[in-house]
Amino acid sequence: MTPGNKLCKYSDDTYVIIPASNIDSRAAELDNVTAWSSSSNLTMNRSKSVEIVFVDKWRRQKLSPLPVLPDMERVTSLKILGVTFINRLLMGEHVQSTISASASLLYAPRVLRAHGMPETALQRVYQATVVAKVLYDASAWWGFTSASDRQRIEVFVGRAKRCGLLSCRSTASIVAS
Repeated sequence: MTPGNKLCKYSDDTYVIIPASNIDSRAAELDNVTAWSSSSNLTMNRSKSVEIVFVDKWRRQKLSPLPVLPDMERVTSLKILGVTFINRLLMGEHVQSTISASASLLYAPRVLRAHGMPETALQRVYQATVVAKVLYDASAWWGFTSASDRQRIEVFVGRAKRCGLLSCRSTASIVAS
């Protein structure tokens, strides 16, 4: 492994993080992961392997395009452990997919309310399902959200508050996260 590069492994996913200063080590690092997989009696599925190059909007104009690695697809977004990252380090896509998925989870509390479940129990169900989904790994992505992303989350949380699924105390802790 080239000094400065990081190898992150979780279950059957492996991520190689290479800073711009080591960009020339991409092919060698891919060969290292392939060799490690083989020596560990594992198979690296090259068809599932992708590359994402993170750039900020100021440096994007100054950089010459990086050559694509052989047999490697370059993507502009990547879901890592449930968090969607895009190559410009913005979280709009993740926020949108999280809100969409969380909105579909609102059906269960409505059904439970129709069957007479007490409000405090409904709030617990909502917090265990929807709030957990919205805040999942927020410490990793919250700092990359734009003001409009945070506004969309606040609107979604406000709707739950108006429906009686969140108390004022819970709302303050969610928005403060």
